[in-house]
Amino acid sequence: MQLWPLIAGLILLNAGSACAAQVLVSINESTQQMTVSIDGQQEYVWPVSTGITRYATPTGTYKPFRMEEDHFSEEWDDAPMPNSIFFTPLGHAIHGTEHVASLGRPASHGCVRLAPDDAATLYALVEEAGLANTTVVVRGSADKFVSNKPAQQLVENPPQQLVENPPQRLVEKPQQRVVGNPQYRRLRHADDPFSESFN
Repeated sequence: MQLWPLIAGLILLNAGSACAAQVLVSINESTQQMTVSIDGQQEYVWPVSTGITRYATPTGTYKPFRMEEDHFSEEWDDAPMPNSIFFTPLGHAIHGTEHVASLGRPASHGCVRLAPDDAATLYALVEEAGLANTTVVVRGSADKFVSNKPAQQLVENPPQQLVENPPQRLVEKPQQRVVGNPQYRRLRHADDPFSESFN
């Protein structure tokens, strides 16, 4: 019996696992961008939406541990989370979103949102490389988010009209509406700017 083919096969098997691509997914909350590098070479830069202040995306270095191609959020009214890559035990994930108009600014409940095509590309890349060869790094802070839009001009000491008896402003109570699946009913204020944000 010849041992050479067996030894050669084992060497190739070990070489194949050692040569698996290393994927680094870097999320910058200050710029609301994701950079994806493969073996140290930057391949993609995509706009994202991380968590709003009260649902901040946690910063740190993570090893993703679970992937689901067709996930729906039980916590947020069965909101679709296509191509989910879960990276914290609390359930934070990178996933596609239908709220593409919000990309480039904080808008989620803690997850990292991507355009659907970008999420599918990342999912396929991580699936091929393997979770063990993927690292997710979240840095910056959504509180320090810097927009590319010009800041509104502030007017110091704006002119005020002198009125003897100014009219009283009526303060209306915000209307409430029920959102989503009746199984997971949540009341949201109609004037809540994040009422469209699910995950």
